[in-house]
Amino acid sequence: MILTYLGHSCFKLKGKRGTIVTDPYFDDVGFSLPNVSADIVTVSHSHKDHSASGLVSGTARRKNPFLVDQAGEYEVGGLSVFGVKTYHDDQLGAERGTNMVYTMLVDDLRICHLGDLGHELTTEQIEAIGQIDVLLCPVGGESSIGPEQALKVIRSIEPSIVIPMHYQTNRHNKEIFGNKARLEDFIKVYGTEVTPIDKLDIEKLKMPEETELVVMTEQLV
Repeated sequence: MILTYLGHSCFKLKGKRGTIVTDPYFDDVGFSLPNVSADIVTVSHSHKDHSASGLVSGTARRKNPFLVDQAGEYEVGGLSVFGVKTYHDDQLGAERGTNMVYTMLVDDLRICHLGDLGHELTTEQIEAIGQIDVLLCPVGGESSIGPEQALKVIRSIEPSIVIPMHYQTNRHNKEIFGNKARLEDFIKVYGTEVTPIDKLDIEKLKMPEETELVVMTEQLV
């Protein structure tokens, strides 16, 4: 599987049987989603910076991507997605509503996208998510978990690889995202120096034994 970071909370997961795109965004974030196609689009919640599914085109296999925006189990063309209901805040959704966490099975790899998770996970939620190879984790705080909480969530899931997302960059709209933590804030809390990469080409049999932090460069063109 080849994993590419398209900025904010959006990733492209390209496997042998198809492609999944997670949480595509409108240009309210401060930059535009690059042209991208997929067989499946997952949307963790309805906010504009996570729900621009109409901007993702179809593929040779599917004229229009299959949209997953609710909890449950889905299988499309050999790709599987499992959605678990969580919350966008630590008040059981009273402030920002619900948030879907998706575990995606691509090329025998289990990739988990936490969306805008706003709280630490319960034991039941961790069990429902299951064992994870690659964790896509928000780290910016304010409207989701921040650096310290993210570290606790990562340790509770124990993935082979963790990739941070949903943090402030120089490209982001400062009026909306100016109070979010930056990537370097999370890396400082995590305690590991890391060199960013453009894309991640991974196989099930080559997963690290202990959790490895991977930082990805946004591919916006």
